[in-house]
Amino acid sequence: MRAWWKVRKPTTFGVKVLFLHPDDPTRCLIVRHSYSDSARWGLPGGAYKPERETAEQAGAREVAEELGLTIDGVPTVLDTVTTTLEGKRDTLTIVRTTPTSASFVRSPEIAEARWVNADMTTMPEGEPVSRWLELALSVRSVS
Repeated sequence: MRAWWKVRKPTTFGVKVLFLHPDDPTRCLIVRHSYSDSARWGLPGGAYKPERETAEQAGAREVAEELGLTIDGVPTVLDTVTTTLEGKRDTLTIVRTTPTSASFVRSPEIAEARWVNADMTTMPEGEPVSRWLELALSVRSVS
């Protein structure tokens, strides 16, 4: 697959969503996905096609599918990162938003989810976190 990617150089688009707790913006929602890198804590999200939806729309769709969460308004883009790992071009947009409720229902895609302090003091001890989660938390300023 990597050899094909190096020749073809496909472009993919993804979105990750930093959810701030609706009653306490110093807390955020972290997840462990069941389908890839299930030991690492990260952010909910997934792939999208920019000709069909924006990163903000994709983020809202993904979290509705993965956690049953809804939002009011349009998420705020925190950062967009382009990588060329594995010979393909990935564009990942990280958005911040607040759900209308703190209650969520995990889909089979989510192995575990929990609200934690966004300053990382209550992150699960000794368990790895994704670089995208670290990036989102470093640029999360609430305005």
